[in-house]
Amino acid sequence: MTGTARIDAIDVLRGVALLGILLMNVQSFAMPQAAYFNPTAYGDLEGANLYVWVAGRMFADQKFMAIFSMLFGAGIVLMAGRAEARGDARRAHYRRMGWLLVIGLLHAHLLWSGDILFLYAVCGMLVYPLRRQPPGRLLVLGAGLLAVGSAYSVASGVSFPYWPEEERAAFTADMWQPPPSVIDAELAAYRGGWLDQQPARSAGAFEFETFLLIAWGLWRAGGLMLIGMALFKYGVFSAERPSRFYAALIAAAVAVGLPLQAYGIALDFARGWPIWSFFVGVQLIYWPGIAVSLGYVGVVMLACRRATLHWLTRPLAAVGRTALTNYLLQTVLCTTIFYGHGLGWFGSVERAGQLGVVAAVWAVQLIASPLWLRRFRFGPAEWVWRSLTYDVRPPLRRTPVPEPSQEPAPQKTMRLE
Repeated sequence: MTGTARIDAIDVLRGVALLGILLMNVQSFAMPQAAYFNPTAYGDLEGANLYVWVAGRMFADQKFMAIFSMLFGAGIVLMAGRAEARGDARRAHYRRMGWLLVIGLLHAHLLWSGDILFLYAVCGMLVYPLRRQPPGRLLVLGAGLLAVGSAYSVASGVSFPYWPEEERAAFTADMWQPPPSVIDAELAAYRGGWLDQQPARSAGAFEFETFLLIAWGLWRAGGLMLIGMALFKYGVFSAERPSRFYAALIAAAVAVGLPLQAYGIALDFARGWPIWSFFVGVQLIYWPGIAVSLGYVGVVMLACRRATLHWLTRPLAAVGRTALTNYLLQTVLCTTIFYGHGLGWFGSVERAGQLGVVAAVWAVQLIASPLWLRRFRFGPAEWVWRSLTYDVRPPLRRTPVPEPSQEPAPQKTMRLE
């Protein structure tokens, strides 16, 4: 594969991750917060809704965020290598992460509390000094961070019965099984206008930027970024590995990742979804989900090698090249559909119906992204981010290719000596 083709493979994978994230995020747009963690907290869980939830848990939950996190780490290595040739790598990186943090804060507090840009900016600052480590060491460090997050969660679950009663009640009402009064307050807030939503939105964003950041986000996202750096150095994300390597990733996802997750789901239902599932039961998604994510990587890399699939990979690559714009666009479209300043469907669309919204948003992004990139070099959000990072406004429009002249070419004459 050529250098351009290798980078295209990364763009395709990023596009798949960006679209896949919406499969889970739509629940946070459409339903009270607790429903994301505990499917019994709100909404119908029978028939098609049950199948949709199980499929989401098996094939989407934490998988596409894992891919996105790994690619973010890969991007740090890739961009640092380019910037080091100009001699301003460290300064450019921290300016880039600083502005991403600002964008994330604005996104979280003004639009949607489920923002991950703030988390990625913080983790991106922390893991940057490790970018030059050998890939084997990066894998070990990444796995170590993931293990810290896992151990923290398990320890919290084991100790939960011994927390003060007030803390246990508050945590349960906030994160796991809210009483009707809490659910009604959240429904009223997000079915109201933008100002009515603001207290609930900022409270949720602050919780994610503090408690969830320390308890889960730093370890999960930071660990996966380090693993992504290693996999990039090994050529995994640029379709350079042998086909049998990617086939092995797919086989591990099918033979190990999916069965363990199925067992975890069955166990949660058998136990009746106690809060134990939030801390301990989720480990059967936390770890096996990484195997499933790598299985998706294998599928995408093999697809990128097939010229017959260019009709599919090209629009996905366009979505990946405008990932920040499309991530923010998903928020704008979904909050307009579900929140009170738009259609006000919050809490009214069951899980099966949410898939229709996902399909519509995907269609918009898969069609609009290639059309935009035909005329422009960057997505609008990417252009703003780049301008702020380098304090220079790069040209946004593509330079039109001049039409070939229609005048006949002058005839050359031969002179005989």
